[in-house]
Amino acid sequence: MPLPKLPTRPAAILTFPTGETAHPAASVAKPAAEAPAALQPELAGIAPARNDARVAGAPAKQPAGRKTAARKTTGAPAPASAAPAAAAPAPALLKTATAPASSPAVVQSIATTPATRSERKGRNRAANAPRKLFVLDTNVLLHDPTSIFRFEEHDIFLPMMTLEELDHQKKGMSEVARNARQVSRSLDQLVATATDQLDAGVALSALGNKDASGRLLFQTTAIHSTLPSDLPMGKADNQILGVVRALQEKYTEREVALVSKDINMRLKARALGMAAEDYFNDHVLEDSDLLYTGVMPLPEDFWNKHGKDVESWQQGGTTFYRVHGPLCAQFVVNQFVYFEGQMPLYAQVREVNGKTAVLATLRDYTHGKNNVWGITARNREQNFALNLLMNPDIDFISLLGQAGTGKTLLALAAGLTQVLETKRYTEIIMTRVTVPVGEDIGFLPGTEEEKMLPWMGALEDNLDVLNMGDGEGNNDWGRAATMDLIRSRIKVKSLNFMRGRTFLNKYLIIDEAQNLTPKQMKTLVTRAGPGTKVICLGNIAQIDTPYLTEGSSGLTYVVDRFKGWPHSGHVTLQRGERSRLADYAGDVL
Repeated sequence: MPLPKLPTRPAAILTFPTGETAHPAASVAKPAAEAPAALQPELAGIAPARNDARVAGAPAKQPAGRKTAARKTTGAPAPASAAPAAAAPAPALLKTATAPASSPAVVQSIATTPATRSERKGRNRAANAPRKLFVLDTNVLLHDPTSIFRFEEHDIFLPMMTLEELDHQKKGMSEVARNARQVSRSLDQLVATATDQLDAGVALSALGNKDASGRLLFQTTAIHSTLPSDLPMGKADNQILGVVRALQEKYTEREVALVSKDINMRLKARALGMAAEDYFNDHVLEDSDLLYTGVMPLPEDFWNKHGKDVESWQQGGTTFYRVHGPLCAQFVVNQFVYFEGQMPLYAQVREVNGKTAVLATLRDYTHGKNNVWGITARNREQNFALNLLMNPDIDFISLLGQAGTGKTLLALAAGLTQVLETKRYTEIIMTRVTVPVGEDIGFLPGTEEEKMLPWMGALEDNLDVLNMGDGEGNNDWGRAATMDLIRSRIKVKSLNFMRGRTFLNKYLIIDEAQNLTPKQMKTLVTRAGPGTKVICLGNIAQIDTPYLTEGSSGLTYVVDRFKGWPHSGHVTLQRGERSRLADYAGDVL
């Protein structure tokens, strides 16, 4: 996307706090050319250019380089090439706290105004660089109800059609309906803080959101746009595009962009010459290949560079190593490291302190004597996963992997062992989001658990595997009795009834977690009470929820957020162990 166009005359479209008096200009700027009458509606919060260009009493914030819609920024300084353009306005058109309006060094006076560092933060934006204006599509608000507070110093514009669509979505018990109601409540609270008419906009920081220093603007009058005649204006998307076009044509000095989760709407906007962006605030990463795997192979010269002054000791059957070296700074707590050479090492990082790390050896679950409910690890990553699942100090575990890598089987085997044998947990609770791959089959009869059973085919398949035994001395009656015992300790729950609950000493499995939004994931994980272990399973390559991507999935979100917490762990399973047919199909299809 091209960089924002720098203005060639003083910006007169900024919004000013209530009661701010304009400083009389020493010279009169040339007024902007009148747009056609059809494009002259009064838009909320954006007044036409006036002869007396005014600025707010406090210096505005310096733009932090190129931004995308609500993307997290690091506050990088503006490019050096923009500095000459910042001093372009006539010296008599700006007013600062320390220099008179006739001072020629306006930009310099803003930078040298006496203020503490905290007071300067958010105020060093050049007054002649207008804030961006983002027009939000309805799906952005329904995706993230707090999205209006995620655009930092920029202004937000809500078309009337966006409010209409919010009203249509507010009824029901779905996540979308709850988000619509939350957005409506936030807007109502913001509007209640406005002391003047909504034409001046509403400060987004009024509810205590200090990071949002822009203003919320509403469409207060009808807008007549110049969209192509073959685009029917009765359609909601086209009406929103018409608002973007009217804002763009009327205020050419300001960058106006549409923010939408709808790919087709963004394509239409760009085809019509409008700036359009996705909502990036909840994107954890752009490339799924960069997602944390929880496993790091050690280089061949690891012991040569880190073997000096190694300390080792044993505790509870585990050998610990304290190693020093440059690679230790890259380790993450509870990450698995391995070296397969003449001196093989399979270990877990327990502590990281600068260039010093403590490694602990693992229990070998590939050996039959260490089987978990009759299941042994078939590869390196499965062994790592079982070490996490059987560790009582780990409260949160995420397992990623393609179909057939054993995610559900390992989680169930570890859960049954710790519920029925060691009695560490009282029962297993299993849930998943009910997003169909194909057409919806309609309403299902029965209780909550009976309604969820068609979605729990993976549970039934894995229970059959776990109840097969060794084939000797296990008659049908014995297997049936064991299955009844297992089923008595496994509860299947729906996500719709999770709010307000607290699980004590439970083993909670969230299957198909890639279809959850970050907000839904937070709702589930925060249900955990004392003594509860939460396991998230999923494959980010199989997302069925609309508007969710690999970068914005709730599973990706928790993998990134829990990385490095001493009571959490993550492993990405690499090898499929279902069958040779499934492995080959996964590679070639």
